[in-house]
Amino acid sequence: MKQYSILSLFIAATIFGSCYYDVEEELYPTLDCTTTNATYSGVVEPLLKSKCYKCHDAANNNGNITLEGYTNLKKYVDSGQFIGVVKHSAGFSPMPKNEAQLVDCDIQKIEKWVTDGALQN
Repeated sequence: MKQYSILSLFIAATIFGSCYYDVEEELYPTLDCTTTNATYSGVVEPLLKSKCYKCHDAANNNGNITLEGYTNLKKYVDSGQFIGVVKHSAGFSPMPKNEAQLVDCDIQKIEKWVTDGALQN
């Protein structure tokens, strides 16, 4: 009888104690992260809309920071603050706040856009 209890406990621990992964990049790793077409309108603005505007659009302006619109974003890009918060660098408040960091590929695209001059393209 004791063997069944131990076996039952092992099976239950295996079934109910398994890890749950919900990080898309880990579940579906991309082999290629193409950054050649990293543009404001094609990459950066859609990311801002989906991850940042809920707190930092003109209507919300949390922390007195508005990222909506190229001109508003550009001052944070030029100061280095935008890359610092997105990469969760030391000395910066990690963004998106209370959420997982953006996936590496998205960060690479943002960095490419910045190093290419952060154009309004």
